[in-house]
Amino acid sequence: MSAKVLYQKRDAVAYITLNRPEVKNAIDIECHELLCAAWRDFRDDPALRVAVITGTGDAFTAGADLKTHAPEWQTVGPMVGRERLEDGLCGITRGPLSRVSKPIVAAINGWCVGHGVELAMACDIRIASERAQFGTFEVRRGMHPADGGIVRLVNTCGVGVALELLLTGEPISAERALTANMVARVVPHEKLMAETDAVVQRILRCDQAAVESAKETVLEIIGRPLHDQLRVEAMWGYALCGGNATVQERSQNFFDKVDRGRVGATSTPL
Repeated sequence: MSAKVLYQKRDAVAYITLNRPEVKNAIDIECHELLCAAWRDFRDDPALRVAVITGTGDAFTAGADLKTHAPEWQTVGPMVGRERLEDGLCGITRGPLSRVSKPIVAAINGWCVGHGVELAMACDIRIASERAQFGTFEVRRGMHPADGGIVRLVNTCGVGVALELLLTGEPISAERALTANMVARVVPHEKLMAETDAVVQRILRCDQAAVESAKETVLEIIGRPLHDQLRVEAMWGYALCGGNATVQERSQNFFDKVDRGRVGATSTPL
């Protein structure tokens, strides 16, 4: 794989690192293709359970590399949106790869702007360095998000925050992003990867089938009326309970107080 995207497998975890620090990890067409290949490998490798995506240098990513994308967008014509409905930039923002059932964690190490916000919001858990800043600057360039940025900002942060970001083209701090639910936590910069790995270990202690079923259920209920949401949850939840062979063993570990990551008087290591 090109050095523009680093892809490493460590036990059950895939680490994907955007590696163009000289341009703030801007995503050109080659990076897009490399990311899609990495996500497909992650999805299809049964030994992998969780993915972590981050960036090198002082940026997560500055978004789409306009030197390669802007000329293309000017020549493809107005039908490009329809032609690319199943091909979201970076793979997981739209289309088949956006429904990967395995968890994806974003370790946001610095600037996260433009399409970077879309990529981060397509991840399941976002952990931010205190140095991170977030912004949707597309309106400054005559554009607006088209790969999930508007949809996921509204769904996750609410209309007010989404409109502030989208209409002003101004960045917000990591702390402000935390209050807006854009990120799950903000940590000291030097502890970002350690905290990310701790979150990954908490995911890995859980049953894989249960984790993936929970994510699939969340994706399935988004946008449905409450009655339908409850029915989908019940169908997925009870199907998992009845068909997962590890339920009895894990329940017995709980009864015996030996399950991983317990707290209190009967604590056990993660």
